[in-house]
Amino acid sequence: MRILVTGGAGFIGSHLCERLLSDGHTVTVLDSATTGRLSNLSKVIDSTHFKAIEGSILDTDVLNPLIKDVDYVFHLAAAVGVFNIVNNPLASLLTNIRGTENVLEAAHASNTPVFLTSSSEVYGKNVSDSLKESDDRILGSPVTLRWSYSEAKAIDESLAYAYYIERQLETRIVRFFNTVGPRQLGAYGMVVPRFVQAALANEPITIYGDGRQTRCFAHVYDVIDAVIAVAFADNTVGKVINIGNNVEISINGLAQKIIEETGSTSKIIYVPYQEAYGEGFEDMERRVPNIDLINKLVGWVPYRNLSTIIADISAEMRKDT
Repeated sequence: MRILVTGGAGFIGSHLCERLLSDGHTVTVLDSATTGRLSNLSKVIDSTHFKAIEGSILDTDVLNPLIKDVDYVFHLAAAVGVFNIVNNPLASLLTNIRGTENVLEAAHASNTPVFLTSSSEVYGKNVSDSLKESDDRILGSPVTLRWSYSEAKAIDESLAYAYYIERQLETRIVRFFNTVGPRQLGAYGMVVPRFVQAALANEPITIYGDGRQTRCFAHVYDVIDAVIAVAFADNTVGKVINIGNNVEISINGLAQKIIEETGSTSKIIYVPYQEAYGEGFEDMERRVPNIDLINKLVGWVPYRNLSTIIADISAEMRKDT
């Protein structure tokens, strides 16, 4: 197939491009190089079946002809990272909402299937034991900018679903839960690479809040397996599907594990949320995915554990130094 990957120079997008090319597809990437890096695509950049275009999903003059010329769109382009969202809320909202609207409108015009990547952020402060796709969203005030990403991703999902219901556009929606692995940057608030980078340098590991909040981390290689399985299955059209690992760990436990597994002498220090992100910042105490649906639909389960994640990120970071 001829495939367009928006945001293909990003962390997850670059891994997806490698997989699609190895599966025999022809891939075009559209990326603004804002949070993505073209260096992420170094393994595929010289392939005759690959093309990278630097541009924005907000630019319909660039976007529309690309979508018209392909058989399938993976839409990953988005403003990402808590620091990025809090510091640049307007640009983030425009990219995440108007950009997605542009993709869906162009895809509908050429009847091109769209795979939309959403986020566990849509659940907000819901701390259920196991978050199902149908569970309620619990959010703070609209003027608490922390939740603007959640709002934007929820609108993206509603738009994609409306195009499916009203206009019969083939759409699939997945929600990622803390995908981590090689190439991910800690600069935008991503906790695992940030901790690993500090541990390898034997520098203090900074935890925001008290560290008792828990998360579940999925290896990007497992996540790409899930994406491919969902994207090309007939029984996933029009559905919203969680992708994540349901093994839970506290942020304190994560920091200790990274220190132990990297042989680091790093100390752990704590910074209050308001000092890191500004007054009124809110975080989720817990976020655990229910992955029964994806297992039922395509038989996927994650099998790489946190030790593998830490080892793979560490190896990549050591290679870059």
